[in-house]
This record gives sequence, C-alpha cells and structure tokens, in this order.
Amino acid sequence: MTVLSHFASNYLSHVIQGDKKECLEIARKYLEGGSSMTELYEEVLKQALYEVGRLWESNKISVATEHLSTAITESILNELYYEFNFNVNENKKVVLACAENEQHQVGIKMVGDVFEKHGWDTFFLGTGIPVAELISFIHEKKPDVLAISLSIYFNYRGLNDMLIEITNEFPNLEILLGGQAFSRLSAELVNNFPETKIINNLYDLNQYLATKTE
Repeated sequence: MTVLSHFASNYLSHVIQGDKKECLEIARKYLEGGSSMTELYEEVLKQALYEVGRLWESNKISVATEHLSTAITESILNELYYEFNFNVNENKKVVLACAENEQHQVGIKMVGDVFEKHGWDTFFLGTGIPVAELISFIHEKKPDVLAISLSIYFNYRGLNDMLIEITNEFPNLEILLGGQAFSRLSAELVNNFPETKIINNLYDLNQYLATKTE
C-alpha cells in the first residue's frame, strides 16, 4: 500500500466505508489549515482515489465500493466548488472529456476546476462522448485547448485512435492528456501528436495555465 498523508489516509478510510459526511469534514478541515484547492485535490482526494483504484485492482475492495468512493468524491467537489475563489475571465475556452471507454470522470472534473480558477470557460463533457460528437462539439465551441483524461491503462489504444481522428480534423489544436494511466505510459507514446502534452499533476497544470495568461 502506498504511504499516504494523514489526511489522505483518513479520507481513504472513510470513503471506502461510504461515509460522505466525514469525508466532507476531512476536506473542509484540510482547507481550513490554509491549503489551496489544488493541494486538496492533489494531496488528499487524488491520492486517496488512486489508492482506491489499486485496492480494486488487487481485489481488496469490490467494484461497488470503488464506484461509491468515486461518487462520494465527485459530490464533494460539487459541494465545495462555490467556496473557492476564481479569477476573472481570460476569454479562453477548454473542452474536457474522457478517453473512449473510460468510466471515471473525477480527475478531469478536477482539471476543469483548475482551469476555471484561472478564469477559463470550461465545457465539461465527462465520460461516454463518442469521438464524432466530440469533434462536432469542438467545431461548435472552438476551444483554445482540449483536455482528455485516461485512467485505465488498457484504454490507451482507444485514446490513440481518438487522437488520430481529432488531430486529423484539428491539426493545430493543443491537447492536454493526464490521468492515472500515464504513470504506466511512456511520454514517447504521444510523439506522433506534436500539439499534445502530458500533464502529470495539477501543479504542472497551474504552471501551464500561468503561461497562458494574457
């Protein structure tokens, strides 16, 4: 088991029990200690959920428990959202979606919140969006950036096919990739897509967005 911080370990313990009330209290206490939204997402929620995924992969928890943990965390993101301060509008747009066959959207939702904190307009599509529909949506919204999440390593081939279609249609569109699967994937796998970048964590995303500020 990965060594977790006190807050992440405490959150993990309660989220796999389905205790949403205590999980929310843990998140609030972490923020009350002076930590930022990014730190909460990275050091508590993300670390706990990554451990939930590892526990599920090793058959130590059921798929039902894994789904419940994800649902509780997403609900906490929604509940805390209006308590954060966001920057003025930067007149920039990002479309956020998951790779094909992905069922986990909490990570890309966190990414969307970070974009919004930097003043971007976000269009969160989550899971289950067919590539053809995504392409149509990009034509409609004309975003500055497309962000795609890949959580499960075995879905990489679907992501690769997805990137081929999207980059053929939008060769100059900047695409950001991230998610737990990239802990197992080599960065060289995106060499065929020159406008594509892998963002390893939300701290890196903050740095990237700082360079985009007008």
